[in-house]
Amino acid sequence: QVQLVESGGGLVQPGGSLRLSCAASGRDFSINAMGWYRQVPGKQRELVATITNDGSTNHADSVKGRFTISRDNAKNTVYLQMNSLKPEDTAVYYCNVRVSSRYRRIRGDYWGQGTQVTVSS
Repeated sequence: QVQLVESGGGLVQPGGSLRLSCAASGRDFSINAMGWYRQVPGKQRELVATITNDGSTNHADSVKGRFTISRDNAKNTVYLQMNSLKPEDTAVYYCNVRVSSRYRRIRGDYWGQGTQVTVSS
C-alpha cells in the first residue's frame, strides 16, 4: 500500500501565504499524476491543481496566478504553494496520488488525511 502524509496547513491572514506538502511512501509503486483538492462542509470536493509525471500542470480558474503546484520525484512529494490567500480559500485540503504497480492491489488512487487551511483576519 501507499501512505500519504500531508503537512503545512494552518491559520493565515488574507493576503498571506502557505505551502502544503504531501509525501508518499511505501513499496512497489511508481507515481503517475499528483494533485490537490479541497472541500468545505456541505460541498463536494473540488480540484485545485494537478501535475503529471512530465511536469505538466493544471490549476483551477479560482486559484490561477495565486497557487502553484510542483513535485519532487526523488522524494515522491507534491507541494502546493498558496499566495494571496482569500477567505474563500478556507477548506480542508487533500492530496491525491495516482500510482501504478506490478501488483494490482497497489494500483489506484490514494488520498491524504487532509489538512485544514483557514484564511481569516
